[in-house]
Amino acid sequence: MYRLLFAGDNGQLYDHHTLRATGRTGDRFVELSGEDMEKLPAGAALVMVPGGVPVGMTRDGSFTTLEYNPWTGGRSWAVGALLPQGYTRTYLPSYTRSRQESALPLLGYTAVACREGELYAAVRRTDDPEHWDPVHYDTAELPLLVKSRLAIFPENPILRQLSHCALEYHCFTAQNIFYGRWEGGIPVSPVCNARCLGCISLQPAECCPSPQARIESSPDAAAVVEVAAPHLKNGEGAIISFGQGCEGEPSLAAGTIARAIELIRASTSRGTINMNSNGGYSAGVSDICRAGLDAVRISIISAREDVYNAYYRPQSYSLADVRHSLKEAASLGVYTSLNLLVFPGLTDRAEEVAALVNLIGETGVKMVQLRNLNIDPDLLYQHLPDAEEDLFGIPGLIEVLHEVPDLKVGNFSHPVK
Repeated sequence: MYRLLFAGDNGQLYDHHTLRATGRTGDRFVELSGEDMEKLPAGAALVMVPGGVPVGMTRDGSFTTLEYNPWTGGRSWAVGALLPQGYTRTYLPSYTRSRQESALPLLGYTAVACREGELYAAVRRTDDPEHWDPVHYDTAELPLLVKSRLAIFPENPILRQLSHCALEYHCFTAQNIFYGRWEGGIPVSPVCNARCLGCISLQPAECCPSPQARIESSPDAAAVVEVAAPHLKNGEGAIISFGQGCEGEPSLAAGTIARAIELIRASTSRGTINMNSNGGYSAGVSDICRAGLDAVRISIISAREDVYNAYYRPQSYSLADVRHSLKEAASLGVYTSLNLLVFPGLTDRAEEVAALVNLIGETGVKMVQLRNLNIDPDLLYQHLPDAEEDLFGIPGLIEVLHEVPDLKVGNFSHPVK
């Protein structure tokens, strides 16, 4: 049996001797069983769910809240795990919260449990996490690497933004620019054509606070080349990616990116040039692809328009434009991926899975990157249209995707050249 794991007022972890561990999918609670769980991955972090009262299951199969710690008499608090890259969440933590509580921080809380003194999480390993293992990041030499690069290009606005992201936000793609390896982010666009519920760089004051701040202005192509060209020339497994968490929609800066790609490719043919986009501005996506883009990853939560619109809240485009961007990129020889925002109880609905598989077949997508959606589930469900919840389960969704011919399934971008 997996035991309920919870925290006391002092942050101490406890496992309950009789209550079984539970998780949440959609708006329902379920008991966590062996097929749901893997040992807590290295690099995962355990956190308290603000205001969350843990929910367990009694021996007779009833769900119950645990408001008070039976060992200390103080309050009990729900806990969850924040996962490293390479793992896909299958269940959310189960808890209750007061309606008066503000929305949860934009974090990917994952259900956890204890069994025989060891910690487990509701996850599936879905990619090789080696390059994203936290042991490779936030090293002692990072501040000096940042300082040295800024000394070479003191006026470069991209490097100034990335230095803040690397040291303050601990962003791995920002840090990779200074380490000179793997995937490095190149933010270029302060504006966006969507208002995503879970946007991590811009939120209305009354909602959950954004964990990052956007780049303040659009850099020119020369500034992009100063950062990108050395990374591609010299970096191990080098990728540069436009479209980071600290910016808006990169295709809205199509002129800058297209010119930068031309200049970069005039100096080196090495490495992969990637763009992470919502795909809504098809003309901009097309211009960037024609300039020599190697790969594009289009973000999507659903291939069904009502659900898509409820989350992205597009300002000047539709899901049809996203489909067109995927087809156009594929026709130009660009490697196309979906950045699928995965949420237990939504992404694994039968109607969602069917629509997703249809989109993949229609557009020729080469890869699906599973991305745990960071959002308060109660906030999300306030905005989603009503639907029947005939669920495959997240493992079932993954199995369906693996059955799609010639489709790669993972969690992050890989070099394509």
